[in-house]
Amino acid sequence: MTRRSRLSVARGVRAATVLTAAAVVGAIVASTVWIEVTARGRVFGVDDAPAAPVAVVLGARVENGAPARYLAARVDAAARLVESGRVEVLLLSGNGSGDSGDEIAAMTDDLVARGIDPARLVADPFGLNTRDSCLRAARTYGITRALVVSQGMHTARALAQCRDAGIEADGVDAPVEVSRPAAIRQFGREVLARPKAAATRLLDTPPTVESPPTDAVRRALALVSR
Repeated sequence: MTRRSRLSVARGVRAATVLTAAAVVGAIVASTVWIEVTARGRVFGVDDAPAAPVAVVLGARVENGAPARYLAARVDAAARLVESGRVEVLLLSGNGSGDSGDEIAAMTDDLVARGIDPARLVADPFGLNTRDSCLRAARTYGITRALVVSQGMHTARALAQCRDAGIEADGVDAPVEVSRPAAIRQFGREVLARPKAAATRLLDTPPTVESPPTDAVRRALALVSR
């Protein structure tokens, strides 16, 4: 290969790198605008959240069968929403066979130990990611109005994805204390997750597991309202 050819190849590689970087940045910016605009004015703390018939509690890592830090904060927030009368039923949506353990069982055990009536709990063990949880909440469980419980930047993304699924959703932030390195890792993970959320929206990606519709949430609501 001649020197001119090598220079031409190098310029081509640099141009491709710049274009790729620009595309990545553009995707992050566009997805962040969608999420932040959708979530603006719709994310609340536990004590000032609006009322809704159902709260969708999103799963996260468990440790030794119990909710780890992030999930424990979500479960605490969910329990307080029920105790305050803001919601009637909790849809526990997560991975029932997760790498760290059964997220649904961990949430259920913790909530029942806190005195939450098991009749108020509906389990979705196939909420394998945020989009799956939102789509299944709408399509499988027939939810049209809900609060969605998470924390930090993920609350806004979950809210946007649930609203995109057809749910009139508001977000509830369940803050958790973490170290600076952990916060940085979470920030980086969330920034990268946003373009993926936008892409699955544009491609209309179905949930990983599709199940026939069930009236489990409706029956739970009817039971606890007696």
